[in-house]
Amino acid sequence: MTQNHRPIIIRRKKVVHQHHGGSWKIALADFMTALMALFLVMWILSQSDQNQREAISEYFRTPLVTAITGGDGAAQSANVIPGGGPDPVHSDGERARIDLRTQTRPSEQQRRAFRDLQQRIETAIDADPDLRQLRQQLRFDMTPEGLRIQLLDTEQRPMFDLGSDRVAPYMRDLLRTMAPLLNELPNDLSISGHTDNLAYLNGYRGYSNWELSNDRANASRRELVSGGLNPVKLLRVSGFADRVVMPETDASDPINRRIELLVLFREVADRIRSPGILNGAGTPSPLSRQAKPRVDTAPVERFTKSLQQTLGTEQASP
Repeated sequence: MTQNHRPIIIRRKKVVHQHHGGSWKIALADFMTALMALFLVMWILSQSDQNQREAISEYFRTPLVTAITGGDGAAQSANVIPGGGPDPVHSDGERARIDLRTQTRPSEQQRRAFRDLQQRIETAIDADPDLRQLRQQLRFDMTPEGLRIQLLDTEQRPMFDLGSDRVAPYMRDLLRTMAPLLNELPNDLSISGHTDNLAYLNGYRGYSNWELSNDRANASRRELVSGGLNPVKLLRVSGFADRVVMPETDASDPINRRIELLVLFREVADRIRSPGILNGAGTPSPLSRQAKPRVDTAPVERFTKSLQQTLGTEQASP
């Protein structure tokens, strides 16, 4: 063995097998909890009917902010899954207002029935060559109160004579065609008349746009009834003069001369028949002025009198 030869040294890294953390247990627990919740939801759905399933679907499709403020959800439904406990975000008065809006939320079944009514009206108009020309003067849209059908005026084809409630012949045919179709639903009907801002010479001191809009609404009502509309379905006939202008239009635009037929949701019709606690002027309505139940306070008064006599006797004794 030579003197310059060095021994070979092999260094081996010692691996110590330590026990790993328990984070996988938390992940597994979360997974099992979610799986159990899924099976629970599937079991509830299998035991529920169609209305309950629609309510559950509405609950999961409604954003949190919408649910808190009582706004319109992705699909409106009359069924609401109740939460637990009072809402600390709102005061009692604000909460009552939100609850009222939530109660008037229509069901998807009602909205579907209104869409079917719209399709039947459009089909009936398209089938008549004379009424087909009026198709551009009709607008349908869903509002928080129900299905709104707007009959719009134009300079070329006005629905009424100028400054009069005399119905044009084609407008009469249109209303009488729609009348039997409106009878197919049990919902109530509201009719409102609107004018442009063209005023009479005497302004609002005599016959004005207020009377004209109301007269035109009643003229439309008479034509609908003549066409076969059940008069019991009529809940409200009103005139708004030129106070309600179509969006993005000038008050003088002929399009503001219109008749609006509103097929009301059942909840909205019930609210019109039974006003809330306060009316529009902020004073209690007749419903809120009902006599309150009388509370018998005689037992409390007798107990108070007996207690006062006892205390008086103790103070008088030496």
